[in-house]
Amino acid sequence: MASSGKMEGPSAPALRRDPYEVLSVSRDSSDQEIKSAYRKLALKYHPDKNASNPEASELFKEVAYSYSILSDPEKRRQYDTAGFEALENEGMDMEIDLSNLGTVNTMFAALFSKLGVPIKTTVSPTVLEEAMNGTVTVRPLPVGTSAMGKVEKQSAHFFGVTISEEQAHSGIVVRATSVAQSKFKLLFFEQEINGGYGLALQEDSQKTGKVTSAGMYFLHFQVYRMDSTVNALAMAKDPEAAFFKRLEGLQPCEVSTLKPGTHIFAVYGDNFFKPASYTIEAMCAKSYEDTTERLKEIEAKILEKRNDLRQFETEYRKALAQFQEATARYTQEKEVVDDMLRERDDIHSSFTTERTITSSLGAGSSSSRYPVEQNKTESPENGNIDSRDKSSKKKWFNLNLNRSDKRA
Repeated sequence: MASSGKMEGPSAPALRRDPYEVLSVSRDSSDQEIKSAYRKLALKYHPDKNASNPEASELFKEVAYSYSILSDPEKRRQYDTAGFEALENEGMDMEIDLSNLGTVNTMFAALFSKLGVPIKTTVSPTVLEEAMNGTVTVRPLPVGTSAMGKVEKQSAHFFGVTISEEQAHSGIVVRATSVAQSKFKLLFFEQEINGGYGLALQEDSQKTGKVTSAGMYFLHFQVYRMDSTVNALAMAKDPEAAFFKRLEGLQPCEVSTLKPGTHIFAVYGDNFFKPASYTIEAMCAKSYEDTTERLKEIEAKILEKRNDLRQFETEYRKALAQFQEATARYTQEKEVVDDMLRERDDIHSSFTTERTITSSLGAGSSSSRYPVEQNKTESPENGNIDSRDKSSKKKWFNLNLNRSDKRA
């Protein structure tokens, strides 16, 4: 299924190998197995830990690229079905590690991000390694409370949320917001066997109104996250039809429930140059029963609507093609009718004596303003009629005079 070849993009490896082979996992591996394999290899090949090994950087890119495919259910399905070609047709995007970009490239990335170009970033391997080793400082965040902070770029603040059996049964929501509209990630870590923490979920902050926010919802039903880069890429490829891709960025969250105990969350500074200001809070869904039920309903409706749009897109494109064909014919037919009517008017205009006389006058004959009327009065036939009229009037006048003379 896999095919080798070059890839495009600054974060892509030079050659492509089967992602399953790169991560050393089987095709029926679970998401957790793939995630665990990626963590180990990402830490093993990270350039910061392999300064004397130039091949490590390429291996790190290959591992990240392979994981970006297998960690996404839709991309994994596309790859399993048709290989890399299917991903190329969908405009596959890469995640970049800001800590490994350098100053110049970071400035370019910041510029593109400010212009609205979607740039997906990874969590710094340094943060992941510290979490894996269990050397991070964890602040308690009791359910029903909030905490504020300012985290440096490519750094993280860790929080421990301890939940009871009842709270776990009701569901838990953890949200982070930034009134300064900072760019950050909300992270969720799972306890590893060695006592450390492994990254399980991450949510990029999104602008909602006048703030940026990210949330995780453990409510015992499938909750979805929205990947805005999918719609942004679709918009760049086909602005008119991007509406149909708007819901394609909806991806199922891997974790929907939490067990009683302490769970580790973190706010990661994803800004390019400055710290990220934030407020993080943990809530029990029992206090938001109506809201939780409404969320469950709207998630189901959005999924149903996504399926409807997929079907409607086919109908729309077919109708659009017919409309464009009809519009083209309309323009063509209008031009033909206009030309025919114009020619008809020209033919009507050609029926005139003015043009014939004018052309004859141009041969040197004397001209007058009304040549047609002059020609009629000068004809011999018209001259005879005028003579008869004058003769009749003269006789009638003389007759009256004669009668008058006799009476006198």
